[in-house]
Amino acid sequence: MPGGAVPFGRIPVMGVRPLVDCGARPAKSVVGEEFVVRAKVFREGHDAVNATTVLTAPDGTEHYFGMHCDNVGLSEWSATVSAGSEGWWTYRVEGWSDPYATWVHDAEIKIGAGIDEELMCAEGVKVLDRFASSVRGLDIDASAIEHAADALRDTSRPAADRLALATSADVRGLHSLVPLREFVSPTPRYSLLVERERALYGAWYEMFPRSEGAWRDPETGAWTSGTLRTAARRLPGIADMLFDVVYLTPIHPIGTTARKGRNNTLVAQPGDPGSPYAIGSPDGGHDAIHPDLGTFEDFDYFVATARHNGLEVALDIALQASPDHPWVKTHPELFTTRADGSIAYAENPPKKYQDIYPLNFDNDPAGAYAEVRRVIQVWLDHGVRIFRVDNPHTKPVAFWQWLIADVAKDYPEVIWLSEAFTKPAMMHALAMAGFQQSYTYYAWRNAKWELEEYGRELAGDAAAYMRPSFWPTTHDILTPYMQFGGPTAWKLRAALAATMVPTYGIYAGYELMEDVARPGAEEQADNEKYEYKDRQWYLYEPGRARSGQSLAGYLRRINEIRREHPALHWLRNLVFHHADDENILVFSKTRVVDGARDTILVVANVDPHSTRETFVRLDLEAMGMATWSAFTAHELITDQSWEWRADNFVRLGPDAEPIHIIHVRSH
Repeated sequence: MPGGAVPFGRIPVMGVRPLVDCGARPAKSVVGEEFVVRAKVFREGHDAVNATTVLTAPDGTEHYFGMHCDNVGLSEWSATVSAGSEGWWTYRVEGWSDPYATWVHDAEIKIGAGIDEELMCAEGVKVLDRFASSVRGLDIDASAIEHAADALRDTSRPAADRLALATSADVRGLHSLVPLREFVSPTPRYSLLVERERALYGAWYEMFPRSEGAWRDPETGAWTSGTLRTAARRLPGIADMLFDVVYLTPIHPIGTTARKGRNNTLVAQPGDPGSPYAIGSPDGGHDAIHPDLGTFEDFDYFVATARHNGLEVALDIALQASPDHPWVKTHPELFTTRADGSIAYAENPPKKYQDIYPLNFDNDPAGAYAEVRRVIQVWLDHGVRIFRVDNPHTKPVAFWQWLIADVAKDYPEVIWLSEAFTKPAMMHALAMAGFQQSYTYYAWRNAKWELEEYGRELAGDAAAYMRPSFWPTTHDILTPYMQFGGPTAWKLRAALAATMVPTYGIYAGYELMEDVARPGAEEQADNEKYEYKDRQWYLYEPGRARSGQSLAGYLRRINEIRREHPALHWLRNLVFHHADDENILVFSKTRVVDGARDTILVVANVDPHSTRETFVRLDLEAMGMATWSAFTAHELITDQSWEWRADNFVRLGPDAEPIHIIHVRSH
């Protein structure tokens, strides 16, 4: 075609969705996850058209999904599809002429009006004969179609009776399952990467392993670091809260040059452990373990203990170096040399990080890529299958695309979480490049309208390639909402994160509601990134001094609800509903599993300072019910039940519960 234009098929098919970066990048799903494929399908004249979505498995097996016309006037078609195994699939849309539907439409009009009855029956015979031949070619019984064709030939019968036989439920059923398709016009094949469920769904728990088991001598004030072995003792407690992933901040040797002190002060005092993100010392770099934490044998023990407790281990990958990193001498090309001959340290004006050298991937791209790939292999060899990547937006997108793809050749189960709090374009590009999950702006989306807008964005077209991970706080983030919202805010934000999206996480100490910020900053005072923190978990056990002052039980119940209700394992099924109060957020998620419908309805007061009363107005059809239906609303946090309909009164806030998580039980 002139100018490289793609020719139209005999039946035009346009506007296929999902389509990631105009088809240049793969769409994503996990095994069994349903998503909707849409397209515009039409033709000239008045003959009927139809459409099919075809998913092709890695072994070449094709799976056909009939499409439905959602809007005749706009020629919009859709099909809900899913892939049943991991690997690289493709999908395409096929538009086709539907001779049976065309004949039925014309025959019902003309025979109904007594016009050209015999001609319409004769034309029907021709269509049904072709239809029967097509069905027999698939080794399917075509006798119902053959009997209908014989009836159309029988001129002794009234035309209306013959038409009734030719449009019987049996014939229409075969047309629905194995239609007679002519002028089949396929779109190009688009890539679909189908991954394991953990790529979409999971509850994460972040910990600094050096703090777990750390203790301070009451006489000297000197700290003794926790180890990987002592950190492993915390794993049963994390597992008891029903988390799925334990995420370790960097465990590598830490530099001493320009080491930061407590609260990010420029001068470290004796005994200050430094930031674990200032990686590298004479003891080693990214392929080594800090001597205080132990050995690789200890790390293997930690991983094995995590698995025994039903937890996967995620390791933080921070591609940066302290001035003491072995790379400074062995791979100087990995860094940027300034005009005065010094190596450039990290800056994010006005912040300066004199203890960290960023990597340069342009001096020797092949060498840089290979060295990072070598480091990743070290941790793969020790059982790590999830990586949380620190600040990936400060490295080339092309590098991440190469690295993730190269690892996936031998380890397709590996999951990468992008921690990139940056411009949306970069966040989306990293997801397209291969990151399975992405941190989000959730921590700063507090108002009802913000959460609705953000939820629709994430569960919409972006869900085809970008999977959000919601974190109410991190070791670097403590928003004013969390500083001043009290226990209500901490319960609310965890519950919202856990129900709005399939993957969420908390940072150790969340259950203790650590809400004191460093003055002038949105981060915790006495930040654990620069010091040890002994939280004395045992004091919160039943019968101990601080019993009842922890949210551990609440978090366990939230995670229990997530495990019990598969509707919460998906993202694209998020539906918002109306509430009269501007601070009451309402949404639902529905999923059908083995014929049983699972619907979770969430009603939340996002104002942590006041109790609010209002009416919620539910779209029952979006929840799979008739508009006049009544149902039992079983509140899963308090175990209360109410009889609800479309309009319902709620009261939520600090003096009761800030959020309802409701299992919808249809009558």
